[in-house]
Amino acid sequence: MTTSDLLLDELAGDTAPAARLKEWADAGRAQLCGAGLLRGAAQLGTVLWAGGLSWGAERGLSALHGNPATAVLPPVSLIAGGLALRAVLLAAGDAAAGRGARTVREALRGRLVETALPAHGPAPAAAGDAAVVQAVDGEVDELTDWLTDYLPARTTMLLGSGLVLAAIAARSWFVALLVLAATPLLPANLKVIGLGTQTVVRAQLAAIRGHRARLLDHLRGLPTLVGLGAHDRAADELARHDREVAGRTEKVLRIAFLSTAWVELLITGTLAVVATYCGLVLLDYLDLPVVPDRMSLSAALFVLVLVPAYFAPARELAAGYHARARAGAAAGLLGQVLDAGGEVTAVPPAPQRATAPPGLHLVMGTDQQQAQRTPALEGIELRLAPGRCLAVTGPSGAGKSTLLAVAAGLYTPRGAGAFHVLDGRPVPADPSRVAWVGQPAHLLPGTLRENLLLARPTANDDELLDAIAALGFEDLLAALPRGLDTPLGERGFGLSSGQSQRLALVRALLRDAPLLCLDEPTAHLDPEAERRVLSALRTLARDRTVLLATHSPALLTLADQVVRLDHGGTR
Repeated sequence: MTTSDLLLDELAGDTAPAARLKEWADAGRAQLCGAGLLRGAAQLGTVLWAGGLSWGAERGLSALHGNPATAVLPPVSLIAGGLALRAVLLAAGDAAAGRGARTVREALRGRLVETALPAHGPAPAAAGDAAVVQAVDGEVDELTDWLTDYLPARTTMLLGSGLVLAAIAARSWFVALLVLAATPLLPANLKVIGLGTQTVVRAQLAAIRGHRARLLDHLRGLPTLVGLGAHDRAADELARHDREVAGRTEKVLRIAFLSTAWVELLITGTLAVVATYCGLVLLDYLDLPVVPDRMSLSAALFVLVLVPAYFAPARELAAGYHARARAGAAAGLLGQVLDAGGEVTAVPPAPQRATAPPGLHLVMGTDQQQAQRTPALEGIELRLAPGRCLAVTGPSGAGKSTLLAVAAGLYTPRGAGAFHVLDGRPVPADPSRVAWVGQPAHLLPGTLRENLLLARPTANDDELLDAIAALGFEDLLAALPRGLDTPLGERGFGLSSGQSQRLALVRALLRDAPLLCLDEPTAHLDPEAERRVLSALRTLARDRTVLLATHSPALLTLADQVVRLDHGGTR
């Protein structure tokens, strides 16, 4: 698709990014509106010091043969008061805009992290690591200027420019008419420039995201590239993509400078027309019907100072148009990450189990987007009796993890329905009834005790030790030098894969949920570790409904029912 095609698409109206931006901005709407009002009110200070300047010039000229210092003292006080008022209101407006932008960014980052965290079921395959990191770390920040400049600038322009225009009209209605006639030229041209900016910025941000993903892939595979002798070719490829990103950035800057130049040209031209009019009137060279031909030096100086002040909010709005274009481009990329996770439900802390194991009724509809990602899930229906175990097998990518996430209520794609059957009555799937064990086990930096307490924060050390013993994992603590106080690094650094997986099973036992979802719990384990985990699973599955995704034939012995997913169907 060419740049012209993209621009035509923008002119046709791409409302999705705008709708997303409006939704995200609601979190800080009050502070951002307050910032616009404060900045607009700051123009009162500009009017005051402009009035003091013109008054001082008039009084100073009148007192040339007297004491000019005494004559200009009141106007100087007025100028100082106007400048102080303007500074205070602008500082308050900037602080309010900063608070509002911070609120919006924090809320959006929370949604992105919630979507990407594997703790909410399987990690979404559609969003890679580099895309998520770029979204949280870089693309959210692309909204900052839009939030702090563009959104408040609209309110600032209405209030601030209105106040300045009223002040100009009070001294010269004709000058007010001149600047008002020039005003419509600004937004119409900025709209076209803004559309072009959004097109090239979207391409720039997409190129940056792709470049980061390639760099991450090359770093991960560096030993392989060196071993194959392909590292020089990979470096050349990265350099080529780096030049592409630089070229796209240069194009964005070129359009940004164009928009700024247009605003400055408009302001300079309007000021030149007003200055010419004032000069002709003061020299008594103007004699046109209807046009006023009398003006004092004080009035001329006053309006000449305020004409640039009238366009000052427009200058901020022009910068905001560029920021809005960047925000719109970033919103499209952020939306891809958010959409990749579907509707994600946070997992609440599990209470002590007081209900019998639920049954399960799962219906996967024929939603086109879901069918494209996991065709084996299209149009299937599963039922599982309470206290029974259903094993789901199939090749990688067939949708086993997605099926478990839907059944647990962790993920709700369009066209799907998951129900937990309690006492013969189907109710919507609720993650609070679910304990999830995946592979790899996701452990957080901290002590072993702290990782276990994630499942039951109120448990004491005796209860933790009892849970470990119940699954036959006493040797787990014996092998660690500091027992429950053993520190773990990121992703469970310090434990073997088998130890990490056993720790995840202990957490599932502590959670004590009636529905147990096991996503490849023995993947990548050696035979001895798999045997230990299988023995623990037999204990853990008692009095629970179990949904198991696995490739392991040994785990199929736990199942009462087996369903095989394949691309394009089930059997």
